[in-house]
Amino acid sequence: MVQSLDRSQGRAGGVATGSANNHGTYTGNRALQIEEPLIFEMGQTGRCGVDLPEPPKVKERLNGLRRKGTIGLPGLAEPQVVQHYTRLSQKNYAIDMGVYPLGSCTMKHNPRINEKVARLPGIGDLHPLQPVSTVQGALELIDSLAHWLKTLTGMPAVAMSPAAGAHGEMCGMMAIAAALEAKGERAKRKTVLAPESAHGTNPATAAALGFVVKPIPANDRGRVDLAALKAALGPDVAAIMLTNPNTCGLFESDIVEISKAVHEAGAYFYCDGANFNAIVGRVRPGDLGIDCMHINLHKTFSTPHGGGGPGAGPVVLSAPLAPYAPYPWIVKDGDTWRVAEDGAKVEGAPLGRLKAFHGQMGMFTRALAYIMSHGADGLKQVAEDAVLNANYVMAALKDVMSPAFEGPCMHEALFDDSFLKDTGVSTLDFAKAMIDEGYHPMTMYFPLVVHGAMLIEPTETVAKEDLDQFIGALRSLTAKAKTGTAAEDFKAAPLYAPRRRLDETLAARKPVLRWKPSNNPPGIDPLKQAAE
Repeated sequence: MVQSLDRSQGRAGGVATGSANNHGTYTGNRALQIEEPLIFEMGQTGRCGVDLPEPPKVKERLNGLRRKGTIGLPGLAEPQVVQHYTRLSQKNYAIDMGVYPLGSCTMKHNPRINEKVARLPGIGDLHPLQPVSTVQGALELIDSLAHWLKTLTGMPAVAMSPAAGAHGEMCGMMAIAAALEAKGERAKRKTVLAPESAHGTNPATAAALGFVVKPIPANDRGRVDLAALKAALGPDVAAIMLTNPNTCGLFESDIVEISKAVHEAGAYFYCDGANFNAIVGRVRPGDLGIDCMHINLHKTFSTPHGGGGPGAGPVVLSAPLAPYAPYPWIVKDGDTWRVAEDGAKVEGAPLGRLKAFHGQMGMFTRALAYIMSHGADGLKQVAEDAVLNANYVMAALKDVMSPAFEGPCMHEALFDDSFLKDTGVSTLDFAKAMIDEGYHPMTMYFPLVVHGAMLIEPTETVAKEDLDQFIGALRSLTAKAKTGTAAEDFKAAPLYAPRRRLDETLAARKPVLRWKPSNNPPGIDPLKQAAE
């Protein structure tokens, strides 16, 4: 529960809820859409799904700190627990249910072969504290994935341990800082350049490392303003952090000239690899003059992501930065693999350790399975089909919606909200109406450089007929909005979701993160009371 309204205000309907959207059912259920209370509201003291033996008598060792009350867990029978979480799962939209058009996130189908491989004996049951002699195959697997990543990016080295994108950014920028330190330039090079359309983690990472962030504007084509960039370069600049394709879904056509100018100024080029899916197999970032780039394995190579993890963000490094890759390093001595831990002698000057152990083994396994099942030609087709699908969406909607920039896009189609002018319908209203059509909304209000942005990334795994239906839904909503008489309908959306629209501002500012029992007196049935 993440908002401060009474729960009944968010319910879809039912006589027990007091909702304005009353569908006349006693239970509050709507056919197979079952009304689901909080698990704490269902719990009863003394109820349990298992029989537990009485704990043995032991000598008190808590020094008077023994808990005096219950720990607050709900008491439920096993069927109630199973039903509760099954019902909750049915209220979640997922990539396995339909089109998931989030932009700049690459939410695509996860082939089940990945999951099968990740669960194989000797892979799915590994423990990070096993002796190295018992995990030789796992180390070889990590090295094989590293080889693919270096091959696909044209870079000589890769740090495998970073946990995800922002962690990878931290790794890459720490490597740049270490390289500057080794040259005696860290003190004077304190500025990091970042396009105005950059992911928010880019300036956050630079600032966390003590750099000063200087934004670089975009030109009217949605790309970095080359003249402004060159004017900003100087002896104080440590690096540029740039995404390519960028957050507007466009390829930075001046990328080679940008990298040349950055290097001539003595700075380094960090590339955010969040959108690598658009160019994988087609373009090698190393050939563009990039010094380091993180790769979101959980995006480009299709491992499940969302909800805070798990993820993996290996960082590929150019020759000047390779010596500073963090521990641990995987080293092969003859036919034997070993892990060089902190302080081990290696051919470099590692910047230290970034996380426990060597990274996310499950993500490594899934990514390698994806890469090997596709092969070099299949990965090239991934990029081609992703770009084709995005341009298909753009071409099919540009006559009724308003593209943010002229011309074709890369992997995502970006629209602004000018097509909604004078309709009384906002970008948020449009997004909520998409939920009633059965779609997770596209990324809204991002990138910030586009007013009322709507960023759609269909990826390569959506079939044409599914894209056609998605396009048809957006065209229908657009036509409805442009009648000028439907604003109230849009503002009431979603009508058919299990919960209606919440006060999202209040939810963010005053979240209710802890459940408290209701004030109903014992013996009073709130459902029966509401029905009466």
